[in-house]
Amino acid sequence: MIEAEGTDLFVTELALWSGTAKSPIDQIDSIAGAAKLLREKIGATMYERWFQRIEFTKDDNAHVTLKVPNLMHQYWIEDNYLSVLQSVFLEVFGVPCEIEFMVVAETVSAIEPQQETVREAARSMDRTLAPIETVEVAQGPHFRDDAKILRLLAESGLNSRFNFESFVVGPNCSYSSAVAKAVAEKPGKTYNPLFLHGAVGLGKTHLMQAIGQEILRNKPRKIVRYVTSEAFTNEYIEALRHSKVSSFRQKYRKVDVLLIDDIQFFAGKGSTQEEFFHTFNDLFNSFKQIVLTSDRAPSEIKNLEDRLVSRFEWGMATQIESPDLETRTAILRQKMIDWTVQVEDWVLTFLAENIRTNVRRLEGALMRVAAHISLGNGAPLTQPVVENLLRDILEESDTKSVTIDWIQKVVAEHFDIRLADMTSHRRPASIALPRQIAMHLARELTRGSLKDIGDAFGGRDHGTVIHACKTINKKSTDDEFRKTMVVLTEKVKQAPL
Repeated sequence: MIEAEGTDLFVTELALWSGTAKSPIDQIDSIAGAAKLLREKIGATMYERWFQRIEFTKDDNAHVTLKVPNLMHQYWIEDNYLSVLQSVFLEVFGVPCEIEFMVVAETVSAIEPQQETVREAARSMDRTLAPIETVEVAQGPHFRDDAKILRLLAESGLNSRFNFESFVVGPNCSYSSAVAKAVAEKPGKTYNPLFLHGAVGLGKTHLMQAIGQEILRNKPRKIVRYVTSEAFTNEYIEALRHSKVSSFRQKYRKVDVLLIDDIQFFAGKGSTQEEFFHTFNDLFNSFKQIVLTSDRAPSEIKNLEDRLVSRFEWGMATQIESPDLETRTAILRQKMIDWTVQVEDWVLTFLAENIRTNVRRLEGALMRVAAHISLGNGAPLTQPVVENLLRDILEESDTKSVTIDWIQKVVAEHFDIRLADMTSHRRPASIALPRQIAMHLARELTRGSLKDIGDAFGGRDHGTVIHACKTINKKSTDDEFRKTMVVLTEKVKQAPL
């Protein structure tokens, strides 16, 4: 163990250098210097909290591996300290270093009991949380990936954390997930191209990369390439400048699976569209799989050539929608398992209710809360503390004026039934289904508890409300029914002030 400034920042596993390279002693001095410099840059408290348990390995190819105790450590360092680490290594070692993270193997046995604790806590959520039986919660990501698989994923541009196991499936994305898994099972033979679209931060990139990752795990000889449309465009421009278009085409047309993120970036870029048009045709005609993502449907991308729009619609275009309350809660539970952290149930409820439209932001909020807890010296977490901690990312409610009475009125008018039927005990299908829809919307769009909602619907108990939410979630897998729910939700949100 190497000590720097009185702390055990880095435990080193030194590769022996040969020739004129630095000796192990010199290497130790360099690592100690890196530790000292990092401590100066980020401060002693953050240094000891996030880097004391990290094992550090550097080879003679300027490749650095940080062995972290859990995924929470990895994600926090990536989001907050990656640029600082890069500058420290550059200053100390004199060359830019490639940084790779690895969850140490011994962490697995230590976290499994914690995972079970988290799952048990999830099963005992208090009555203010609606059920999530319609949401699939995975048992955690691949912790035992060997170096070969990780390197293969990295060479393909894939992030090992974006796999099917860690993707939470709810009514908002169940169809897209099923299609993605079908593509991963038989690439190039069904749903080609696959076009995933939806708003920012809903999991399009995660699902796309999960496809590529699953293919590589099952068929390591396949050539998979993930790239953003911006990177594709920049590479093409550089290829034109340096007369290397031939090698550019070789790179992107000799693949088995091509994954291109944020395809809307091609809009208005004529030369790039022309090049991609021919790349698309070459791959498609060779039965190679193409997966694309965008923040909107193909026909809604302005300044995109009609021939590209047509080709994007050849296969399957599927939308990922904003997750409902139950799915958002399930996502938070999954992250608790992945990161081996524990957060009280009321905090999960608060986050799920106040961050509704962006899964990435939701995960970031949980990470911030978890980090605060770990640094809080056991001080109790209160709602004012959470609100202050997340004041820059909490979403203003767009449904403050929505009441249960208003929801009942909107739904009754839509289905042409009497308002009194919402609270009556009549049970014909023409009344029961609208009533269940209204209960579901009340759960989703108001702050009312299960008991409050049940009381507003003729004194029904919370079990009836739970059953209604389950029923509507299951029916929402049907496209037509989901469209009806979208229309009703928008009508409800237009509540008078």
